[in-house]
Amino acid sequence: MAIGSGLGAQLGIAPESTYGTYVAPTQFIEFTKEGLQLKKTTAQSAGIAAGRLLPLSSRRVVTQRQASGSIDLEVTTKAMGLLLQALMGTSVTPVQQETTTAYLQTHTLADVAGKSLTIQKGVPLTTGTVTRKNFLGCKVVSGEFSCGVGEMLTASFEIDAKDVEETSVLAAASYPTMAPFHFTQMAVKTGTYSSEAARSGIRKASVKIERPQDVERFYAGASGLKAEPITNDQVKITGSLEMDYVDTILDDLHTSDAATSLVLEFIGATIEDTYAETFRITLPAVRFDEAPPVVDGFGIIKPTLSFTGLFDGTNQPRIEYISTDATL
Repeated sequence: MAIGSGLGAQLGIAPESTYGTYVAPTQFIEFTKEGLQLKKTTAQSAGIAAGRLLPLSSRRVVTQRQASGSIDLEVTTKAMGLLLQALMGTSVTPVQQETTTAYLQTHTLADVAGKSLTIQKGVPLTTGTVTRKNFLGCKVVSGEFSCGVGEMLTASFEIDAKDVEETSVLAAASYPTMAPFHFTQMAVKTGTYSSEAARSGIRKASVKIERPQDVERFYAGASGLKAEPITNDQVKITGSLEMDYVDTILDDLHTSDAATSLVLEFIGATIEDTYAETFRITLPAVRFDEAPPVVDGFGIIKPTLSFTGLFDGTNQPRIEYISTDATL
């Protein structure tokens, strides 16, 4: 029996070959919070009948079913590939680095068509019995990554799902040995693409990638369930840097509105030879929207610079992930 509280909860995920068709979880992720829930639309018949003071219970119907919510977690040195693939869109096969046990995943921005997940949620009753809810057709509609002084690198994924079912069996959770990425390992770099230099004074960085999709594709003949969402707008990439005002390099970019490549990088323990656990977001072109170095007291000036990620005409944004995962 599991512990009858959140301590006994679990989340398992698996890639789907067909949108909305259940696949038993193949991987289990450690998470800090989740908000996945069924959303149903109901309609109540309200025909006038002499003397009837309340609508008939038997005349209420469910006209649509879908689900949505978020998953918050620490970014770890293993088991992140499926979520990153669902966010970025590229079909990724980890590439072995020479003959080592290090494998590189390169998640380049692409359309997310066909990238859906089954997410199984195990929720414990107080008795220790774990109930299961299987979220089918899960599409990642946004992902936000953030790390500041003294913090872990965290991620928050917004999910849209086709349906929820509770019949498939609860999978037995198992977790690989892994570690979190954190502030000590963080570097923020800007400059010419592929030749970026580390910036000093950065106290916190965040990047959000939004994947707009039409999530209201409800058609007749589909039992009130949606068709797979389709991308219906351009990708939106935004973020911010909190810093001490140690130099004017980023402030000058705000003033001139010039573009720069931006890299948010975390380098962990060495896996083998020269290859280390790595999580790296590369945005080939960003422009700073706000960078107000205002004086609001006696202390060090601490501007927060917000930016927008754009296309440089050649290179797509990407997330690189080096781990010992030979498969996603």
